[in-house]
Amino acid sequence: MKVKSKKAMFGDWIFVLICVIISLICIIPMINLLARSLSSTDALVRHEVYLLPKGLNFGAYATVFKDMKYINAFVYTVILTLVSTVVSLTMTTICAYPLIFPELKGKGFFNVVITITMFFNAGAIPNYLLMQNLNLLDNPLVLVLPFCLSVYNMIIMRSFFYGIPDSLRESAEIDGADFFTILWKIYIPLSKPVFATLALFYAVGRWNGYSDALMYIKKAEFYPLQLLLYNILNNINSVEVATQEGFSAPGLSESLKAAIVMFSTVPILCIYPFLQKYFIHGVMVGAVKE
Repeated sequence: MKVKSKKAMFGDWIFVLICVIISLICIIPMINLLARSLSSTDALVRHEVYLLPKGLNFGAYATVFKDMKYINAFVYTVILTLVSTVVSLTMTTICAYPLIFPELKGKGFFNVVITITMFFNAGAIPNYLLMQNLNLLDNPLVLVLPFCLSVYNMIIMRSFFYGIPDSLRESAEIDGADFFTILWKIYIPLSKPVFATLALFYAVGRWNGYSDALMYIKKAEFYPLQLLLYNILNNINSVEVATQEGFSAPGLSESLKAAIVMFSTVPILCIYPFLQKYFIHGVMVGAVKE
């Protein structure tokens, strides 16, 4: 059995300490948010809530779950995220797959053109005018189609495809398999780590996104959960909104803010444990060249 030197063990402990500190930095705000969402109005007004709730109160969560606009926005955002993720993975796959074939004519040109889009874009106003000309304003598709392909994610997938031995593809070609059969039968089954990783990237990006909806969506029924949250957090302290939402005490408004943030954050966090075993392998694609 190999025994580590004291210097190596000291380095390991330093690394563990850094990981613990980073974990606490990430976890403590969430614990504070949960405590605020479960605390009484008086405790929040007196700023007594830190890591543990004071005066346990589920009123904020009752308000959230009784109001159908939160539930409808949640269901709509789940569907939107699923559709957006499937479309994005499909577009990423059909873009990355042809670029691994050395016989593809103009391969270098396509790579350059695609890479340029990572650094240059038209800007907000031309994009808005384009969506207007395509009649996509106030349409849920405007939250799916314009951002369905990330060049960075495409490069990750292409790098993973490069790691699959060409002999598998050549054997399939000898047996008579066509272009799409090879993709479906060989590349996709062997690419679960990269698909899981990119699915996580796309899903989190869509779930947390609100700026595109803020720009392109005016109808309240098409508001994703994050845009609804954005509007509420911006307006919750006004007298008019407070009256409409059924509360007036500032402490309850603070508790409701925290409850809404937890309501919109926890679901996407629940996905991570299921994809964790694929995540490290997928995100490290292309990091090591043999």
